[in-house]
Amino acid sequence: MTGTGEAVAAGVPGARGSGGDGLPRHVLDRATFRAIAGARGGPEAVRLLRAGQLSKRALLLVALRRVAPRDEGFREAYDELCALQRSDRARWEEVLLRPELDAWAADCLRALSLGPAAPPDGPDGLGGFLRAAAGPVLDLECDGLRWTPVVDHLGPRRVDYGRPPAGPLSTAELRDWEEQLAAAWKILVRRHRGHAAALAACVAAVVPLHPAPGGEAVSSAARRAYGAVATSLPGDPVLLALALVHEFLHVQLGALLDLVPLHRPNGPAVHHAPWRPDLRPAGALLQGTYAHLGVASFWCAEAAAGASERQRAEREFARWRAHTLTAAGTLLGCGELTEDGVEFTEELARSVRALGG
Repeated sequence: MTGTGEAVAAGVPGARGSGGDGLPRHVLDRATFRAIAGARGGPEAVRLLRAGQLSKRALLLVALRRVAPRDEGFREAYDELCALQRSDRARWEEVLLRPELDAWAADCLRALSLGPAAPPDGPDGLGGFLRAAAGPVLDLECDGLRWTPVVDHLGPRRVDYGRPPAGPLSTAELRDWEEQLAAAWKILVRRHRGHAAALAACVAAVVPLHPAPGGEAVSSAARRAYGAVATSLPGDPVLLALALVHEFLHVQLGALLDLVPLHRPNGPAVHHAPWRPDLRPAGALLQGTYAHLGVASFWCAEAAAGASERQRAEREFARWRAHTLTAAGTLLGCGELTEDGVEFTEELARSVRALGG
């Protein structure tokens, strides 16, 4: 992390190729790209996307070092991170992949570009990512597959999930979260193992949210919070498992978009999404369509597994399969996708059509 070249190269196992400046570039082979489009990339695809996130965050910190060279708190934390990069690679990666670090660094750069005044919780806030506790780490294991997320009810939340976060949580509330996440994890492992393996490799934090004012469960993911999903507790482990899959796919697509542009910069919100009343720009419609591929595949597997509420599963599968195919058709006809975006959406649609076949 001591220079731009090192920052780009950091954490890039499997990266190939270089640009005209001689720096390494992340390259996804077409088979992996199509597997991600079909929501079947698994832990291997997560590993490549994770490497891209490490490089992105290292570059953000290099940029901060250049624009805030006199900030003593930042310099000390930056030097500590550089030492970690050499002595404890796993810990270095853990700090850089704190979900909220991306948004924090981007906000600092944006604020510093507007004038000399340091932003609130400015560059010297980097030290907080080295030391702040986010919450308890759960150790969830089922049939040999382990997931160790932190329930982030304490850590610095510089990411807007669009809903009020819940916390700090009491001991009893944390116990409830652990029990319900453990129940959801069993459902994922035993009936959706492909999604479970990818989710465990990517999602390091679950951010508790308050439910909607009417009591309805809510969930969310943030574009600049790789590795985190936010959700309230729906009281039904099947619905919690579904929320985890849905939001994980938002996170995965966000990481892919950092490497491969799939659509032109968002224009006016003119596209219909079958699952909501307002019109959406192409990028938002692509996000929703991809996440609902996960929803359709989830209910398809629930129905095939003979879940206790099979009629609900079959009904939800038919609904979300139709909605996702309709939205994919809208995207393919909108003229706003890149060449890679067309290939991605075509593979997404093929995957939806194959469900239940």
